[in-house]
Amino acid sequence: MSLPEVVRRSLRVAADPSRAAGQQAYMKSDLPFLGVRVPEVRALTRAAVRPVASIELAVSAATELWDEAEYREERYAGMMLLAVPPARGELVIVPLIEHMVFTGRWWDITDELAGRVRDLLDRHPRDAGSLVRGWCISDEMWLRRLAILAQLGRRERTDLRLLTDALEPNRRDGEFFIRKAVGWALRDASRTYPEWVAAYVAAHALSPLSHREAVRHL
Repeated sequence: MSLPEVVRRSLRVAADPSRAAGQQAYMKSDLPFLGVRVPEVRALTRAAVRPVASIELAVSAATELWDEAEYREERYAGMMLLAVPPARGELVIVPLIEHMVFTGRWWDITDELAGRVRDLLDRHPRDAGSLVRGWCISDEMWLRRLAILAQLGRRERTDLRLLTDALEPNRRDGEFFIRKAVGWALRDASRTYPEWVAAYVAAHALSPLSHREAVRHL
C-alpha cells in the first residue's frame, strides 16, 4: 500500500461524521471534511510516514494527497508531510509550498505552511529569507500572508530585519487577512522582543486591528 493510501485509510478510520459538516461550514470549504481534528491529522500523518525513505517519496506523496484530495484533511496531511524528515527544511519543497498556496487560497492553508517556511529559514536562512522578501510583495495576497507569518514561533531565532521587510509593504493593506497577520506576527515577536515591538508600533502606522493584536502582550 502506498503512503498516500495509508494516510487516506487512517483518516477515514478516524472520521467523525457528526463533526464534519460543522468543520466544512466554519472553513467555508468546497471540499468536504471527514471530521478529523487537526492535531489528530498531524498524529496520524506522522505515524504513517515512519520512516520515510527519501525526500522524493515525501514530496510525491504530499503532492498526490494535495492534488487528488477528496476531503480537506487529506490536504492537511499533504502539508504535514513536508514537515517530516527528510523533507523538513529542504529547499526542494518550495515549489510545492507555492503550489499549495496558489491552489488553496485560504487562511488554514497559509497558516499551516508558515511552519514549513519557518523550517526553511532555520536550515537555509539566506535563501529562505530571499524567498520571504519576494513573497511579501507578491500580487497573491495569500503568499504575502505566508511571508508575514513565516517566523511565528522562532522566538530568539527571529530575524527582526526580515520581519520588518515582510511587514513594511503590507502594514497599510486593507485586507482583513493581511491586517490580522501583521498584528499576529508582531504579537508573536513581542513574547521575545517586547521593547522592539513597542518601538515598532510607536514608529509605524498600523490598522486598528493590527495595532490591537500587536500590543496584546505588551
